[in-house]
Amino acid sequence: MVREKTAGSKAFDIFLYIILILLAVTCLYPLWYAFCLSISDKSAANSGFVSIMPVGFSLASYKEIMGDSKFFNSFLISVERTAFGTIFSLGVMILLGYPLSKTKREFPLRNIIMWFMMFCMLFNAGAIPWYITMVKYHLLDSIAGLILAGSLPVFYQIILMNFFKSIPAELEEAARVDGAGPWRILITIIVPCSVPVIATMILFISVGYWNEFFQGLVLSSGDRHYPLQTYIQQMVISTQNTSNLTPDQLKLMSRLSNKSLDAAKVFIAMIPMLVVYPFIQKYFVRGIILGAVKG
Repeated sequence: MVREKTAGSKAFDIFLYIILILLAVTCLYPLWYAFCLSISDKSAANSGFVSIMPVGFSLASYKEIMGDSKFFNSFLISVERTAFGTIFSLGVMILLGYPLSKTKREFPLRNIIMWFMMFCMLFNAGAIPWYITMVKYHLLDSIAGLILAGSLPVFYQIILMNFFKSIPAELEEAARVDGAGPWRILITIIVPCSVPVIATMILFISVGYWNEFFQGLVLSSGDRHYPLQTYIQQMVISTQNTSNLTPDQLKLMSRLSNKSLDAAKVFIAMIPMLVVYPFIQKYFVRGIILGAVKG
């Protein structure tokens, strides 16, 4: 028998819906504002008239982007970095998370490795030793450098490890009885049972690679090696100081609003993650909750 809701519970539900709607609007408005600004004309964008609707519809910014070879070069670098980086990081995390999910008796080095990981997560040597290390290994101006610089996110590794712990040990014992070794157990049992958390890790890692700009700035000698977010960050800074603009950039500013052009590039940069997220979202909450069950 379904019990009817009381007036208090209905009021709470209404209040909860209002809060969720406000949070959704808060999250979606920056995206909508960037889109409206990108299709507004120069005078409206520069005057600050754009708020919740575009003013003076214009696609001039997008037409300009279509001819910007540097933007698309940076876009392709980010795509390559995100795709290969996500695959590499996920592979390392799975290979590391499986033995770390075992007890100290099963894997004697577990506590030592965990100690090093936690120490490196809480403390680091700083940007200068990190940069010197990247130079010594000849990782400047390369996709390998952009990937290896952040290929093991320790916090995500702990979530993955905890999920592996939650998988019943009886499954592995049954596989061992059938003659399966560690590799076969990992590939045929652990990984298929871990689809929710793996999908969640794919989302986290890919977003991290796609949005990261500082490493691209430090490890790249010029804009032809910049990933997309680094290119956009440098573009925004350069257009704020007109004294450093080239004649071509000054000519462009006379035709277009740098605000609408920047907004168009930012909006295009968000599209790949917006496309990927709906396919992974259904695993997101389940993967996070199950990955946090055991410590």
